[in-house]
Amino acid sequence: MSDRTGIMLTTLALLGAGLVAGVFFGFSTFIMRALDRLPTDQSILAMQSINITVITPLFMAVLFGTGLLGAYLAVVAFRFGLDAHSGIIMFAALAYIIGVIGVTLVFNVPLNDGLASLQAQSTDAASYWKSFVASWTFWNHVRCGFAILSCLAYASALRT
Repeated sequence: MSDRTGIMLTTLALLGAGLVAGVFFGFSTFIMRALDRLPTDQSILAMQSINITVITPLFMAVLFGTGLLGAYLAVVAFRFGLDAHSGIIMFAALAYIIGVIGVTLVFNVPLNDGLASLQAQSTDAASYWKSFVASWTFWNHVRCGFAILSCLAYASALRT
């Protein structure tokens, strides 16, 4: 891969990680708190709606495409030898793949699936919501932190 192509692809990975970090940052800093201020049935309905509408081709392309791009960059970096630059690229990719995609699939998606199965006005839903907010937000903080870490690592790789 040419230096120019490597810079372009690393920049795209940095932008993808940054976009995803921004979405997760919004949820961590104010969206979940705003939802939790609503009456519980409205909170549940709003989050159920968010969980449906977030599944768009563009968002999924950025979320998962950044992981695929990172995996590609890590494989290429590994093939060119283990130096500081390739180590940073591999770290950025792993941070994103494990900390963002892995956490999303292992923790956030199952919580969303549990919420989706509930009727918003039921007593089960009200009790589920309280634990949902705490768990989902915690794991969102984790994946937000990893997205930021990945973004910073890609930025560092562009400087080496």
